[in-house]
Order: sequence, then C-alpha cells, then structure tokens
Amino acid sequence: MRFECYGAATAFVLPPLPTMPQPSDVSQVLLSVGGLVGREVDLDAFLHTLVDRIAVTMQADRGTLWLLDPARGELFSRAAHLPEVSQIRVKLGQGVAGHVAQVGTPVSLTDLKGEPLFFADIDRLTGYRTTSLLAVPLRDAEGTIYGVLQVLNRLGGGRFTEEDTDRLTAIASQVSTALQSTSLYQELKRAKEQPHAPVGYFFNRIIGESAQLKSIYRLVQKAAPTDATVLLRGESGCGKELFARAVHVNGPRRDKPFVKVDCAALPATLIENELFGHEKGAFTGADHRVPGKFEAADSGTVFIDEIGELPLPVQGKLLRVLQDREFERVGGTHTVKVNVRIVAATNRDLARMVAEGKFREDLYYRIKVVEIVLPPLRERGGDDIERLARHFVAAAAKRHRLEQPKLSAAALGRLKSYRWPGNVRELENCVESAVVLCEGEILEEHLPLPTVDRVVPVTSEATASAAPPPGLLPLAEVERRHILHVLEAVKGNRTAAAKALEIGRNTLARKLKEYGLSDEG
Repeated sequence: MRFECYGAATAFVLPPLPTMPQPSDVSQVLLSVGGLVGREVDLDAFLHTLVDRIAVTMQADRGTLWLLDPARGELFSRAAHLPEVSQIRVKLGQGVAGHVAQVGTPVSLTDLKGEPLFFADIDRLTGYRTTSLLAVPLRDAEGTIYGVLQVLNRLGGGRFTEEDTDRLTAIASQVSTALQSTSLYQELKRAKEQPHAPVGYFFNRIIGESAQLKSIYRLVQKAAPTDATVLLRGESGCGKELFARAVHVNGPRRDKPFVKVDCAALPATLIENELFGHEKGAFTGADHRVPGKFEAADSGTVFIDEIGELPLPVQGKLLRVLQDREFERVGGTHTVKVNVRIVAATNRDLARMVAEGKFREDLYYRIKVVEIVLPPLRERGGDDIERLARHFVAAAAKRHRLEQPKLSAAALGRLKSYRWPGNVRELENCVESAVVLCEGEILEEHLPLPTVDRVVPVTSEATASAAPPPGLLPLAEVERRHILHVLEAVKGNRTAAAKALEIGRNTLARKLKEYGLSDEG
C-alpha cells in the first residue's frame, strides 16, 4: 500500500502481523505496535499497521484514520485502506466523518440509500461500495476533537451494533493516547497557529519540512531497508544520532540491538577495547573476557559517533570488520565473526583528513557507501525553526509538568533571526530554559541568547565598512564563541561543557588549546 506524504511517498514494510486480537479484546489492539510509538519509525507505516489491526478487530472490510487540518477546515485521510487513491479530503461537516468531527458524536449507518450524512462522491471516486459504516471522534487529553476513526462494511453483511460503537470508541481512546505521544500530534497543534505551513511529517521525533530535510528523508527511506553502511555528516547538534536511529528502526534489524560508540568521549587507548572487547590476561586487571560493542550488537547496528576521532591503528581493524565481518579481541588470537550493520557519523572533514594522512583512504570509501549530509539549522529556514520551537515548547512543558506557555511573536522572531551555531540541540536547550522561566507566555527576554548576535543598525558608511554583520562570521569563529559561551554557562567546568556540547573531553581540551586556553579546572 502507498501513502502520499505531501510529495514524498512512503513504502515501508513492517514485520509480519502477529495473530490478530479477537473483537472483544480491545486492550490488545495497540499491544503489538505500542513499542513503535516512541521510536523514529515512519509514521505512515505505524498508522497503516494500526488501521490494519483496528479493521480486523472490528470485523470490518476497511478502516480509515481521518485527521483535522484546522487551517483549511478539512479532514484528510492519513491512513486508510484506499488502494484506489492516495488521499481523500472532506470539508468539516461534510459526509459522516466531517459530521462526526463537527458534532463530536459517533455515527453508525446501515441503510445508506438516501442517507443525507453519507457522502456518496467518495464511493464514486474509489469505485468501492459502502454498505455499512461506523465512525467515532478522536479527542485529545483536553477533549478537543482532532480526528475521526472510521470502519466500513461489517464482514458477513451484518450491521455495526451498539457494542461495536462502544468498542470502537474505546479503541479510539487508545489510538488517541498513542498519537499524542508522537510528533504528528504536535504538528497538528502547530498547524492551528501556523496555517501557512501545511501539516507534514516523516519520522517520529524528527521535525522539519525544508527542502534539504525532505531530500534526506528520501535517502533514509532508500537506505534503511538495506544493510548498506551509512555515513552521516554535519555540524554538532544537527541530529545525526536521531537519523542513525531512524536508519536502524526502519530497517530489517529494527528489533535487534542499536549500540552506540562515541569515539570522542573515550581516550584513544580505550577505543579499541570498547569496540572489540578483550581476552582474559590481555592487560593488567583483565581477569576475565569482556565482549566489545560489536559482539553486543550482533545482528543489529553499531553506531560509531565521531568516527573522525578514531585512532589510525583502530581504523585498520574497523576496515576488516567492514570487509569481512570479523575481528580478534584485544589480546586474543581467536577470530570472532559478527553480523552487524555500521552507521557512522562525524562533524570532521574526512576527505581533508585523508589528504593529511589522518584517516585511512580505504576506510573512508568503505564507510561512505551512503553518505547523508545534514544541513545546519540556520540553512533550514524559519518554518523549520518554528516547527521545532513549538515542538520543544510542548515537550518541555510536559517534561517539567508545566502548563504549556504561548510563544510570543517577538520571541519567535528572535528565534528565527538567530544563527544557531549549536543547531537543533541549542534551540532545544534555549526553549526549555524559556519554558521553565516564563509565566504563561515566552517573551524575548526569556530566551537565553547572546545579544552579540543581533543585527546592529548601520548608521554611517564608516560604521558599515568597519564592522561586518555578525552573520558573516567565519564558521570557526562561530564555533569558538559557542564553546566559550557554553564554558561560561557551566562556570568553567570542562566536563560539564563537554557533555553539553556532546563532544569528548579530549576534543574540548584540544579546541581550548587552539584558543590559547589551558585545560585546567
């Protein structure tokens, strides 16, 4: 089955459906897919699986999940058994689904001939013949209707009973709880306040509709079902780990381990041991055999973060794993075979490192079978910044058990104009701070952003020639300022700064040395 996702079709294959629940076993409807809700799964694939289970549980021939597009006053089919068309839209109040969304009460119909609520144009469009229909509203935690759950044609030619209505209402409550845990629900809420940007989403917990991200979504959708090695490149804080997880959980290894190794967080002397493990007696204190990350991830995925920090001797051993899927533990001679997929990430220029002799050329070409370059937040545009900001506002309020505050126009404008050297991670931390400190509405003064980033009005030609706009700062200077800003925020604590920046202490020490600062304290 194929679903249109605002220009990008998705065609993911989930695991085979387990034994379907009996119609009376409502509590089991979401059980087999509930574990997918909080993961970076393709949301269309998740919803499609959900509708499959609901149709079987209700003994119906077809099912449809309708969602409300408040900007247009329409319902659109987000997941449905509609092989004839990609999507259907109806006006609020139009047809059974539109009526249920408008008035908020269930509707069950059997005799459809001459029924004013039945919108026969859909049957004419699809060529499908509806003989019975049951629809119930989807409500969020505040009781607001944001969609409709509908099933068509009771199997065996019967009608949907009052018990069926109660059952589907109970299922709708479960579905709503599941949906409110995804980024799709936040996107629907965002669309109320940002009507010029249509509802859109691809992967749960990955927010963005810019052209650059849509291109990346397509790459992930192509790469994920394979075992191809993937290299993710981009600045710190732009979401490399989220996309690495998306590659894993949307592929055939989704139910196997996803094991992360952060090369920047480990001393060079320990990285080999971390990856490959060691034998008893390999070094002082090695009193028993310890498996490494590759063994722990057997049949799953190893995510090697900051692969540019990998020492040259270990690079050769990793190359052997990529070529032959085998290695020896530290201090051992026994060859260990593993079946793993490797996803790597870096913010370094590996091609330049190859030219400088700091990274093996053969390893470089082995890990970039599929190369995905993530854009910095500043290049993704104001709409993506707004989508992310509203998502982080809702997430932070929920996490800290606070009433969700409004985001003022002035604060939103400031967020859109800032350069975000720390990318999405910096935006998330900024918004979280504002949510905690504000009182019902996030104002510009609640945003912990440096005033130096503001565009200073040019008052004379001399001023214009003497002071270039902050937006033209070299990337290295932007990075230096951000690192020093974080270091100042944690009162000089190097360990805390490295953790906030998500880089290793050694990497931070090297950068501080480049800035003329010692690694003391």
